[in-house]
Amino acid sequence: MNLISLFSGAGGLDLGFEMAGFQTLWANEYDKEIWETYAKNFPYTVLDRRSIVQIEDHEIPDAIGLIGGPPCQSWSEAGKLKGIEDHRGQLFFEFIRILRAKKPLFFLAENVSGMLAKRHKNALENIKAHFAKSGYRLSIKLLNAHDYQVPQDRKRLFFVGMREDLGVDFQFPNPVADKQFLKDAIWDLRNSALPAEKKTYTNGEKCQVPNHEYMTGGFSSIYMSRNRVRAWDEPSFTIQAGGRHAPIHPQAPRMILVEKDKRIFVPEKEHLYRRLSVRECARIQTFPDTHIFYYKNLTAGYKMVGNAVPPLLAYHLAKEIKKSLIKAGVGAYEMAEKGMIKNHQTDIQIHLNR
Repeated sequence: MNLISLFSGAGGLDLGFEMAGFQTLWANEYDKEIWETYAKNFPYTVLDRRSIVQIEDHEIPDAIGLIGGPPCQSWSEAGKLKGIEDHRGQLFFEFIRILRAKKPLFFLAENVSGMLAKRHKNALENIKAHFAKSGYRLSIKLLNAHDYQVPQDRKRLFFVGMREDLGVDFQFPNPVADKQFLKDAIWDLRNSALPAEKKTYTNGEKCQVPNHEYMTGGFSSIYMSRNRVRAWDEPSFTIQAGGRHAPIHPQAPRMILVEKDKRIFVPEKEHLYRRLSVRECARIQTFPDTHIFYYKNLTAGYKMVGNAVPPLLAYHLAKEIKKSLIKAGVGAYEMAEKGMIKNHQTDIQIHLNR
């Protein structure tokens, strides 16, 4: 059941796969602001802190699966859309290098929807060809996390490959009927958030709930160009990696349009407009409260949370991967399906009913 995890971040993918019965044996993350968070939440995992380009194939253990989210900024719709020309986009090929060297039974790679932009068509076809030449049957799909018990609209592109000799194709999970909304995720936190110390510094142990603190300070003209408030009975806007652009708490009324690309807060209710806290963003991403984020500056906290794959989305994908492995006759997974998956279903229900 062991996995290799690349570009691991705060461990959203790893946690979701863990919920489905897998375990990350070895992980790689180069961002030093994330190391403590990952290491303390996954104490049984070997965390390699070097850049992936410095790691030789033989230094990575064998495993049955490879998961990861190669850096997405260069493909982002909000970024410069440099794609594969950016060194971060080229890190996708480091993922493929490790895939070819270790030959796991399956892989899963996640990236932003901007990768589907027309200008990236040739680069995307190139990546798909590399996956196929690596000996894998590839499935690709754009998913909205809200279809998989995650209380936010969040569209992300997933690549899943099953090793050719297994003789099976991966089928993406069907949307789940049980939709989650802001009230389901953060209602109980509405009265206990703390403003950051000096706009961006952590309150540390003063937080009643770990990481339940929010960045203060002004809002840019870009931020004020559209409504940033979703109601309690709606899914959140996408949780982003920048704290300055965190959505506004649903206690506030929708912002008022006063002219093209300009909105204001409702007069006399300005005090209701605050950014979501790091913990509220984490809840919306479906991290349990036991998953603590370690930082001194809230900007690092928001970045870790916003860059993560929602664990519950990862869980639903991991379950389908397990089904594909069982279909291929991988014996160990049959036992896992009969035993471990039942326990993890219970864990998920507890998580949703916290």
